[in-house]
Amino acid sequence: MLTLYGIKNCDTVKKARRWLEDHGIEYQYHDFRQDGLDKKQLSGWVEQLGWEAILNKRSTTWRNLPDKDKEITTNTRAVKLLLANPTLIKRPVTVKNKILLTGFKETEFKKL
Repeated sequence: MLTLYGIKNCDTVKKARRWLEDHGIEYQYHDFRQDGLDKKQLSGWVEQLGWEAILNKRSTTWRNLPDKDKEITTNTRAVKLLLANPTLIKRPVTVKNKILLTGFKETEFKKL
């Protein structure tokens, strides 16, 4: 089963959910804000893709962070920052088996 992680009011998450529903693909939805984040799982994502692929530096949250918080030098530091600020996670995060995607690109979703 495919799991889609995100935040309800995110336009990109809405597009991804609509695409999955339009194509009759069953999925489980996990809202970062309502359902929380698991440190072990987030650490696995960062290990698999690198924190640069997970962190959304174009977000308002990122722009509003103090400069000292933006100094990320390790995966551990990145995970700590992402857990404290889940809106920094590039959305949606899509997981199916061991395949992990960030963002929504129709071509990548078709491959799933």
